[in-house]
Amino acid sequence: MMKALPTDLFAQASIAFDLDGTLVDTAPDLVRALNAVILPRGLDPVLTEDVRAMVGRGARALIERSYARQGRALAEPDAIEQVADFIEVYKADIARDSRIFPQVRETLEAMKSAGARLSVCTNKPSVLSDALLEALDLTHFFERIIGPERTSAKKPAPDHVRTALDQENGYLGMVGDSAPDVDAAKAAGVASVVLSYGYSEQPASSLGADRLIHEFGDVPSALANIWRSEA
Repeated sequence: MMKALPTDLFAQASIAFDLDGTLVDTAPDLVRALNAVILPRGLDPVLTEDVRAMVGRGARALIERSYARQGRALAEPDAIEQVADFIEVYKADIARDSRIFPQVRETLEAMKSAGARLSVCTNKPSVLSDALLEALDLTHFFERIIGPERTSAKKPAPDHVRTALDQENGYLGMVGDSAPDVDAAKAAGVASVVLSYGYSEQPASSLGADRLIHEFGDVPSALANIWRSEA
């Protein structure tokens, strides 16, 4: 059990979290669904480790990158069909092999108990985000689940972060694992924390977040240090 967090900060805090690679290791289920879509169309299978560097910009981008890695282009009519097929296959067994990262559940509980308002800010389609969080019994931690269809522009646009956060609160933060998370937070003027274990196209240390951490349990102290330094 985590120790109680300072309510002088967290009772006035609104914190948004990326989903894939930050809260949940979804790569095994993503690669299963992805390969189910691309193999019948003549592509070679994508490996789980490769998918971890391709996630973060939505379902269509994941499929496009699979094609690009094999020197092929994804044509527009087929792109729509493949995205629909991917969503259908993935949603049908969305949490079969996905796992919540260590310390996530207890850390979210500690922040919520301290009064923080928590949300999800993800480029994963909203219908899939809802289903995944429900399947893993995480929904109750969050006041908002903001996928790309629930905002005017998805990450790295600042609108996505602003939609996810309760901006009337005094302390704001975005916790993620990749460039879209950090870039969106910066553009929105929000504190950013990045996890080193996540799904990033480039080293997490090069993303320019306000804090780089290696365990989810360090999220509260990282945010508190940023907020106190800004006071």
